[in-house]
Amino acid sequence: MTQYLCIDADAHITEPRDTWTSRVSSKYKDRVPTVRLDPATGAETWYMGDNKMATVGLTATAGFAREMPEFPLTYEDAIPASYDSGARLKFMDEAGIWAQVLYGNVGGFGAQQFLSGDDRDLANECVRAYNDFLVDWTSVDARRFVKNVAVPFWDIDATVKEIERCAKLGFGGITFTGAPHDFGFPFIGDRHWDPLWSVAVDTGLPINFHIGSGDLTTLDFPKRCEVDGFASAWARGSADCFLMNAFQLNDLLFSGVLARHPKIKFVSVESGIGWIPFVLEAADHQFKVNDVSRSRPDFKMLPSEYFRQNVYACYWFEKDAPSQVISTVGEDNILFETDFPHPTCLYDNIPEAIETALGKFDHVVKDKILFGNAAKLYNIEMPQLAVA
Repeated sequence: MTQYLCIDADAHITEPRDTWTSRVSSKYKDRVPTVRLDPATGAETWYMGDNKMATVGLTATAGFAREMPEFPLTYEDAIPASYDSGARLKFMDEAGIWAQVLYGNVGGFGAQQFLSGDDRDLANECVRAYNDFLVDWTSVDARRFVKNVAVPFWDIDATVKEIERCAKLGFGGITFTGAPHDFGFPFIGDRHWDPLWSVAVDTGLPINFHIGSGDLTTLDFPKRCEVDGFASAWARGSADCFLMNAFQLNDLLFSGVLARHPKIKFVSVESGIGWIPFVLEAADHQFKVNDVSRSRPDFKMLPSEYFRQNVYACYWFEKDAPSQVISTVGEDNILFETDFPHPTCLYDNIPEAIETALGKFDHVVKDKILFGNAAKLYNIEMPQLAVA
């Protein structure tokens, strides 16, 4: 019997070629994301109309024989576990992963890529089709995959309806941009979003802020490539995305959302955790020095206390940060992830990564971080035998 090491709180699907074209009506078939060869690189690439959305192989580098900045040019060059759910289950058993919380790529980590055109009906259709794809892809064993609802956040009423629809289909979480104001919509503290927070609480689904869900044009990636080269610009941009989530967490802590909705849960995904103690200490310090509670009587606790009550964060590559966060924040808000099959994912070194970061802790702490916290948060059925 497989000895499972963990629940993976952040893994990605490299969407198959027909993800959208096979799930929309003929009215939209020529307008939804499709795969074509990029004439400049020869790589299979996702396009929506003339807009280039994502390069297929960059989301499926795990197990690739060559190192970044090289990547698989076609699906056939990538490992099947990146895009095929049957192969994914086989990989998970081999790697000791009991379950995975799933995120996509093409639509952006907050579905913001679907806003590239002016047709909101088309954008809504892309979101619906992606969620239907998740149902199909995970049907091989729905116990072991957490489906996250992509939402049309540009339409709050449609967002609520889509969450309600997907909750009935067994979805376990919600993906939402941590920076809606980047796209011209209200800040998260605005009452405009109250229906979203309410339906999240009513359905019991956590809201996930995956890195890169804001406006990535601020990274100036093409210009950085010209100056620093692809590898350096890619590495810098990836690290910057972690810090973007720190801004989003700070925004959340001071928004009043957690005070108004004490049962709501948020997750900072693929962001790492080493920065969290400083952000919480800084937030508490500024909260006290500026006497925020005097002007905001709705705040009954310090920002760090709201974090412990309502917020989780994921780590994978960090070696020292878990010890610091456990000692200052506690083990109840930490999730383990692999980021499979992305460029910096854990792939054939998962046991070593776990041992390096958590080896000195007892089984109670390790079990929470590797299994218990994620199982409780996403309502995951546990295996009969789980070995931390």
